Parts: sequence; C-alpha cells; structure tokens
Amino acid sequence: MKSLEEIIEQCCKQEISAQSEIYKRFSKKLFALCLKYSRDYQDAEDVLQDSFIIIFNKINQYKRKGSFEGWIKRITINVALQKYRQKTRLEVVRSDAVSNEVYVDVEEDIETDFLLNLVQQLPDRYRLVFNLYVLDRFSHKEIAEMLEISEGTSKSNLSRARAILQEKVIAYQKKQEEA
Repeated sequence: MKSLEEIIEQCCKQEISAQSEIYKRFSKKLFALCLKYSRDYQDAEDVLQDSFIIIFNKINQYKRKGSFEGWIKRITINVALQKYRQKTRLEVVRSDAVSNEVYVDVEEDIETDFLLNLVQQLPDRYRLVFNLYVLDRFSHKEIAEMLEISEGTSKSNLSRARAILQEKVIAYQKKQEEA
C-alpha cells in the first residue's frame, strides 16, 4: 500500500489512479463536512465535486506543512462558503435583536443526527457561523474574514443560532415528556 506522500506526488503528476485513491480515502469525511455547510444533500454533493476539482488542480500548492487532511478540509469549507456567497449576501442581524443566551441541558437520549438536522434547518447565515465557530473552531475574527462580515455580526449570528436551537430542543423535550 502506498503512503499518502507517494499518492500526493502521483497526484501532482495528474495520475488518475492516485486521484481516485485520494478520493476514496477522503470523500466520506469531506462529504460529511459538505453536509454541515449545505442546505441539502444535492448542494453537498455539488460542493464535494467542486472541492475535489480544486484539490486536484491545486495539489502542487500543498506545501506539506501541517496535515493534508486539514488542507483539503480548508479548501472544502472555502468552496462551500463561496457557493453560499454566490447565492445570497449575508443579512446583518442587529445585536439588540438577539435575546440573552440561556443554555439547556440536552438529555442524553437526543440523538446526534437529530441535533445535526436541527443545525441544518437554521437559516444559512446562522448555520454557517454556528458550524464555523462551534464545530470547526474558527474564531469570530476568522469567520468575519471568511464571510465578509463584522466580528459583531458573527457573534450575534452565533447567539441567534444558539437561541433558535435552544428553542427547538426545549420544544422537542416537552414533546418527549408528553408522550
């Protein structure tokens, strides 16, 4: 079995078998990432395909500093954000319109898939900021630069996303108690 470094070298030479190997190794992880940033399955597929086109076209630019997986994840996130920016401009949310954050203990019987589904239902601007900050651990400064918004807008969008998720979890928990 070839090492990742050998496969990357072959990809730099545009060898299709090496590109296929990279795709096989990373497509599932990258597709999961695409789903986080996309409204639906079809959009995620488009982001994945566009990401791999860019990855293979720019693989010569990979400097072998840091992980290859991190490099391709960053490309994938950038493709998803670029697609979003092409569709619509982010709306500014006034910070005074955001309610104070109150956190609810999530019961252990709430499935991860259910929670991720709730995140996917968030309005685009909230979903993107939530995913970038909470799941991918970018700072508000980095998010502001990526989405071309202010840090304050990033913070208020995150706050609003959390408030919406909290409301949905509370409603779900009440429904479960009544059943």
